[in-house]
Amino acid sequence: MGMRSTSPPISSSSSSCCSRFWSSALRSKRLASPEEKAARDSSGHGLSRRLGVFDLILLGIGASIGAGIFVVTGTVAHDTGPGVTISFILAGASCVINALCYAELASRFPAVVGGAYLYTYTAFNELTAFLVFSQLMLDYHIGAASIARSLASYVVSFLEIFPVFKDNIPNWIGHGENIGSVLSINALAPVLLMLLTLILCLGVKESSTVNSFMTVTKVIIVIVVIVAGAFEVDVSNWSPFAPNGVRSILTGATVVFFAYVGFDAVANSAEESKKPQRDLPIGIIGSLLVCIALYIGVCLVITGMVPFNLLGEDAPLAEAFKSKGLKFVSVLISIGAIAGLTTALLVGLYVQSRLYLGLGRDGLLPAIFAKVHPRRHTPINSQIWAGCVASIMAGLFNVHTLSHILSVGTLTGYSVVSACVVVLRWKDKTSGQVSPSAKREGVLCLIVVALSGFTAGLLFRYEVSIIFVIVAMAVAVGASLALLFRQNTRRNMKKTSGLFTSRRVRHGFIRRRLSTEVYGDSVGFSCPGVPIVPNICIFFNMFLFGQLHHEAWVRFVILSFIMVGVYAIYGQYHGDPNADETIIYHEAPAE
Repeated sequence: MGMRSTSPPISSSSSSCCSRFWSSALRSKRLASPEEKAARDSSGHGLSRRLGVFDLILLGIGASIGAGIFVVTGTVAHDTGPGVTISFILAGASCVINALCYAELASRFPAVVGGAYLYTYTAFNELTAFLVFSQLMLDYHIGAASIARSLASYVVSFLEIFPVFKDNIPNWIGHGENIGSVLSINALAPVLLMLLTLILCLGVKESSTVNSFMTVTKVIIVIVVIVAGAFEVDVSNWSPFAPNGVRSILTGATVVFFAYVGFDAVANSAEESKKPQRDLPIGIIGSLLVCIALYIGVCLVITGMVPFNLLGEDAPLAEAFKSKGLKFVSVLISIGAIAGLTTALLVGLYVQSRLYLGLGRDGLLPAIFAKVHPRRHTPINSQIWAGCVASIMAGLFNVHTLSHILSVGTLTGYSVVSACVVVLRWKDKTSGQVSPSAKREGVLCLIVVALSGFTAGLLFRYEVSIIFVIVAMAVAVGASLALLFRQNTRRNMKKTSGLFTSRRVRHGFIRRRLSTEVYGDSVGFSCPGVPIVPNICIFFNMFLFGQLHHEAWVRFVILSFIMVGVYAIYGQYHGDPNADETIIYHEAPAE
């Protein structure tokens, strides 16, 4: 006893601080029971429930289909050839798998804001959720600033069609006036951002109406472009279909993957959906399927109209129609690009405010972010903050340079969401059926899959022998099989060894038990093939992570360290995993 009392006070204090930090960091939210979720979803409280299934589909399309459909399709086709269609199909298939994971979690959770952050907080812990939020939010801020500057440039270019504006609009208003390599003045971009922020502050019904109108407009324009271009297609331009080989198609798939990003916005609208458990999975998957169909149509048209090696870099689709004498379609393409950028920006700002709202409620950010306007039923403080941050970035900085560190948060968020599906299936079976050691083993397998995907991505990027890529894939397959068959093996073997002696019956029963004991079906929409399907998501997302600029990897590490510091100073003392169970919501107006 005497020896223990001589411990240095400083060492004891340091140990106490570390202990408090880890106990706070490892806190997690409780997953509500089906009965609690049903009672909460039907309570009539929360943000205003205005969004039906059609609104949610348009929300997802609005977030995904921007000017990229008029630009990215052509620029990738320039390098890939007609095989760009396969690139979009492969990327779309990967996004569908990611969407299945999102759809399960969206139907499983109570209809509250949070998305990937909320899922991570429940499946893993508070610190991991905070880091996922920070990575996603930086992506959203940079993305909003970049889209706003592109929108300003398109608006000015459209106005210059009229003689009165031709060559009379200074660069600093819309196109941007560079001052060195970092600063770039753009006056119109912040104005557009604040106008959209004002619309979002007015209410979800008003912003949904604007999004629906603009999204329907751009979808109609894309369909007109596809139909008009179909009459100008020369099938000989589709041969050779893959002039630069299969590798270029796979590389193209990693590039165009980001053209589909945006369906997660539907998951973040859970608290404003009329029938979230039914409509959210339909909105997520339905919007993605529409996007895939539109991208495939545009790819076939653009590569059929003009030989792939003659496609332009800046506005390939518009130039293709000009070369065929269809200038009126080029004007439509400009209008469609403006509509596409507007909806992408609107939905991006919407998602940002809902994420800030979620963290404000949980205490990880100041309570001002949790305020909901009593009449408008919108998180006005969070919305204005998101608009101001994006406006400052769009008005002052060269976002083309910042774009090199984009997509880190998106890929990280998608990977963690996929892992959440697996972990939450364990939590369904936690009562005496999945031991802590089995959980640790499972998380280790998920990490191995992620590292294998990243390694395969690096090897593919630097054109190392395909054999090493296959080895990395084999390691991921092994970890996935371990997840499928090793969890709870001993327990099931012990239960069944004394009951059946027939080898065929015994093995068949054990296999069935091993594949369903831990990974039972989810309440609501159920992602098929757990854990294999989520592991495919994790592997491919981290494969894409390996394709990013090295600046993006540096950003990931630096931001993570900074946010750990922010959490240590503020979050650990104010975070409350049970806050959303006691928070008082504003009554939603009756429909």
